[in-house]
Amino acid sequence: MLQSANANLSSALMALELSFSELQNIPSPTSGQISEFLSARTLLDSQRAIIQHNQEWAEFARNEIKNAQEKLKLDMIEYEKFNYLELEEIKKILLKQKHEEAKELDEIALMTYKKVTQ
Repeated sequence: MLQSANANLSSALMALELSFSELQNIPSPTSGQISEFLSARTLLDSQRAIIQHNQEWAEFARNEIKNAQEKLKLDMIEYEKFNYLELEEIKKILLKQKHEEAKELDEIALMTYKKVTQ
């Protein structure tokens, strides 16, 4: 999820950079009819709208990354909790086995001691 969010941010930033370079490539008419000035203005407004959209996309992608990082952090905490609890459970099982083995050895020692004394 985090990798996808990083890729999305990368795409957004690239699109934003391209839209800024396209804005600088739009020529401004210095003379001519009013329709040429109006069409150039419309083109500039359109490019500014694209830039605004790409800025919003980049901000959305940054928020997406932030959310993915928070989720990853919470998931890692849960993973560590699970591992800790699993290790504690294994320790309990091993301790139980040791107690049972010690109990069996005590019983065997007691039986062999009775045989030797009789």
